[in-house]
Amino acid sequence: MENKNNAGHLCALLTIIIWGTTFISTKVLLVDFQPVEILFFRFVMGLLALLIIYPHRLTGTTRNQEFTFVAAGLCGICLYYLLENIALTYTMASNVGVIISVAPFFTAILSHLFLKEEGKLRANFFIGFVVAMTGIFLISFNGSKLELNPVGDLLSLLAAFVWACYSILTKKISGYGYHTILTTRRVFFYGILFMIPALFLFDFQLELERFTNPVYLLNIIFLGLGASALCFVSWNFAVKILGAVKTSIYIYMVPVITVVTSVLILHEEITVLSVVGTLLTLVGLFLSESKISLRKEVNHGLTK
Repeated sequence: MENKNNAGHLCALLTIIIWGTTFISTKVLLVDFQPVEILFFRFVMGLLALLIIYPHRLTGTTRNQEFTFVAAGLCGICLYYLLENIALTYTMASNVGVIISVAPFFTAILSHLFLKEEGKLRANFFIGFVVAMTGIFLISFNGSKLELNPVGDLLSLLAAFVWACYSILTKKISGYGYHTILTTRRVFFYGILFMIPALFLFDFQLELERFTNPVYLLNIIFLGLGASALCFVSWNFAVKILGAVKTSIYIYMVPVITVVTSVLILHEEITVLSVVGTLLTLVGLFLSESKISLRKEVNHGLTK
C-alpha cells in the first residue's frame, strides 16, 4: 500500500514539474499561434499518442458513466484552458497564477460534499492553504504591483473551480475500474469535441506548414506528448491512488517550478521574495499533506 501511495505522489510530482515548465513552450508558440490553436493541436496530438500507445477500445460503459466522461472533457480539457487563456487577455499573468492556485481549496470543498471516502477536512489543510497562497502571492507579484481586473480575475476564479470539478469527476471515473489510458483518451475526445465551436470564435487557422519550423514542432510535441498525453494519464493515476484533494495540493508547486525553470532556462534573476515565496509554498504543501491532524497533536502535547 505504501509503495502504491509513493507511486501516486511521484506521478503527481512528475506531472506538476512538466506542467510548471509548459509556459516556456507556450510562450514560444504564441509568436505565430493563437492560444486556441495551441490547445487544439496539443490535445489532438495527445489523443493520437494515447491511441497508438494503447490501441484498445473502451467498451461496456453505462449512460451515467459516459455522461461523467463528457463532463470531465468539458471541464478539464475545454473550459479550464479556454477560461485561463481568456483571463490572460484581461488581467496580468501574476493574477491568474495566484487565483488558479486556489483550485485545491475548491477541490477540498467539493470532495467533502460529493466524495465521502475522501474523509473529513483537517485544520492543517486550511493552515497549509493559507501559508502556500502567501508564498504563491510573493512569487507572482514579485517586482510588480497588484492590479485587480474584475473580468479577468473572475474568469481565473471560475477556471480554478472548473479544474476542481474535473478533479472530482476524475476521482469518480477512477472508481469505474477501466484502464487509466482508456479513460483519459475518452475524456480527451469529448474535450476536443467541445473545443471545436471555440475554434470558429477565436480565429483558428490550420496552417500546418508552421510546424516546418523545428522550434515550433519540438515545442508542440512537448505539449502534446508530454504535457497532455503523459501528464493527464499520470495525473489521473495519482488521483486514483491518492484521491482528489491530496493530488490537487501539488498545484501549489506550479509557481515554484516556474521560478526554478525561469532561472535555469531563461536565466532570470532570482530575488529574495522569490526564495521566501518558494519556501512558504513548500511549507504550505507539506502542512496540507500532513497525515496527523492538529487536534491530535495538541491532545498529544497535553498528555506529555
